[in-house]
Amino acid sequence: MQPDSTDWNIINRLSETYAPNSVVAREMGLSEGAIRQRLKKLQDAGILRIKALRNPEILENQQLALLGVNVVESKLLDQKAQEIAELQEVLSVAIVSGRYDLIVEILVASNKGLIQFLTKTLSTIKGISKTETFVMLKTHKKWL
Repeated sequence: MQPDSTDWNIINRLSETYAPNSVVAREMGLSEGAIRQRLKKLQDAGILRIKALRNPEILENQQLALLGVNVVESKLLDQKAQEIAELQEVLSVAIVSGRYDLIVEILVASNKGLIQFLTKTLSTIKGISKTETFVMLKTHKKWL
């Protein structure tokens, strides 16, 4: 399923800021039921997820970091990306080109949480040859 132009209008509208279905419907000249049905269809298709986002700059005792990860064999890229994505602290995993095979975004409880993640959690995944950690000191327009 690919979104049509109306679906994209709804996605773009909700990407700006939250609005109830009734407001989106009124703005787009559709019924609230039509908006609700389209949102359900987009969610069921795995295209859209609606959730609350938080500002990591305001939350205390939390540390955002990116990890550059290399795997032992290229044929394991997707498998290792999926294994890493299942870890609780992981926000996202991307297979990338360049110096690293994967870029992993994590949210941990402070620097101690980062050490715990690297030494106890990530180390349980076999087939990782190297990691490099980039601690995010300050972010702009970053919502989790």
